[in-house]
Amino acid sequence: MSQKLKDATIPTIPLNARFSRWFGRNLLRIYMIFGFTYLFIPVAYTFAFSFNDSGKSNLIWKGFTLSNWQNPCGAPEVCNALGNSIKIGLLATIFSTILGTMIAFAIGRYKFKGRSSSNLLIFLPMATPEIVLGASLLSLFLVFSVNPGFWPTVIAHVVFCISFVVVTVKARIASLDPRLEQAAMDLYANEFETFRRVTLPLVAPGIAGAALLAFSLSFDDFIITNFNSGTLITFPKFVYVSAARGIPAQANVIASAMFFLALAIVIAAQLVKRKKTR
Repeated sequence: MSQKLKDATIPTIPLNARFSRWFGRNLLRIYMIFGFTYLFIPVAYTFAFSFNDSGKSNLIWKGFTLSNWQNPCGAPEVCNALGNSIKIGLLATIFSTILGTMIAFAIGRYKFKGRSSSNLLIFLPMATPEIVLGASLLSLFLVFSVNPGFWPTVIAHVVFCISFVVVTVKARIASLDPRLEQAAMDLYANEFETFRRVTLPLVAPGIAGAALLAFSLSFDDFIITNFNSGTLITFPKFVYVSAARGIPAQANVIASAMFFLALAIVIAAQLVKRKKTR
């Protein structure tokens, strides 16, 4: 009798209440799963169709093959377009990283007249729509009788990427502890030695991240490139032109390889950071 009375006094939680509690505890995980699924569906599609035995059109699945990965340059002009994108990306990364790092140090470390205006102007290329920036640069080149092509595209990408480099490196500079540099100078290090042995190694991760971001933006850009490249074909332009008849499977191979390369760089950076932390 007492056992029955004890069982009767135990409150029972309704099923909908238990579901609400479970849903509330796991809402962030559910959102994360849906978010990553939404982001990586195009990547999964690109990777899957890199194995498609498509022939000339890659719109419909026709069968599995490894020949696309064995011969990624099988489609006409695809590797030439990739080479152009890599060369433009590397040059734009080098120039924008050097110039952007110097600007970041000037704005982040020194007080001068017009510093606030400089901070505002740095954000303008980031906030300006790419079609406006691309058309403006094209008009500027035409005024100076410079025909669209390789070097105008490099210059346009440098202009576009500098702002991202400055913002990234400046954030790293702002997080530095000035006492470290003061300690180095107290130990009789001059300004150059302090910069080379203390400041630069501490800012180097931010510079590396800014360089990777600049290369990604340059390699991926289509709008500014389309305005200023003329007859030069880059990989994004190749994909755009080929989209009407179905992007060749070799383009999917290159896109998948670039994705996995970027993923490997990120994982390697995290492993190095964890090793240094230990």
